[in-house]
Amino acid sequence: MVNRNLILSRSDSYELLDSGNGRKLERFGDYTLIRRESQALWNEKNPKLWEKIDAEYIRTNEKFGDWKIYNPKLPKEWIYAYGDLHLKLALTPFGHVGVFPELAPQWDLITEKCGLIHTPKVLSLFSYTGAATLAAARGGAHVTHVDASKPAISWAVENQKLSGLTEKPIRWILDDALKFVKREERRGNRYDGIIMDPPKFGRGPKGEVWQFEKDLPELLSYTAKILTPSPLFLIVTAYTVPVSSITIANMIQDLLPKNGEIEHGELIIEENSGRQLPTAIYSRWGVSL
Repeated sequence: MVNRNLILSRSDSYELLDSGNGRKLERFGDYTLIRRESQALWNEKNPKLWEKIDAEYIRTNEKFGDWKIYNPKLPKEWIYAYGDLHLKLALTPFGHVGVFPELAPQWDLITEKCGLIHTPKVLSLFSYTGAATLAAARGGAHVTHVDASKPAISWAVENQKLSGLTEKPIRWILDDALKFVKREERRGNRYDGIIMDPPKFGRGPKGEVWQFEKDLPELLSYTAKILTPSPLFLIVTAYTVPVSSITIANMIQDLLPKNGEIEHGELIIEENSGRQLPTAIYSRWGVSL
């Protein structure tokens, strides 16, 4: 078991300019945004940078907020490009923009692993706007994408078109992740790789309740049952959960074959100053390359 942090540095499409006082200053392409960031408990390094922004997300209650637009020319939609993945960006009431750039190192690994065998079957759970799904598809996988939000699935389909992957075999499923996995186990369906980004709390399309600490052990148990005898990978990423990446890695170690490598750690975005912002944790099992 290896402890390895995955660090994202600046690119043409994304840059963490500064952070502090519960906020982060980010550049997505040509546009600069301020968003909330619970991990940024330190002070800002360069206050002047915060004066030149296009929009700021301001929380109005525990769940939602509003965007204050400073640049009237800020488009309602624009594109985040990571290699040949092209993903739509838009300002949402939750403060999200449609992509989590810190996941990019995971996308690279997914594409690489999917290229190890011919047309692997991959299951992508809690899949949001589909970046991981598309990373698997570009690697040659036949992907089943499962999410509880119809708007998120529609967004993912847009991203498939923007990325030029419309000919790739992707099955779009609106469902509760745990219920779907249990049905797949009963049906005898098996997958070569499984990706999941389970939230701390969530609801399925029929009101099913998801609670991370309560439901993750059962979900992992069932996902292990629907992996093929020689799987390629299992990847778990989580935000703002009260467990360590080691906890998840230990559960994975109990369930998966011993001939793979288990990695765990934090997903980190690095500022130009070198300061690092932790954003999420991950644990993954992968066949050795």
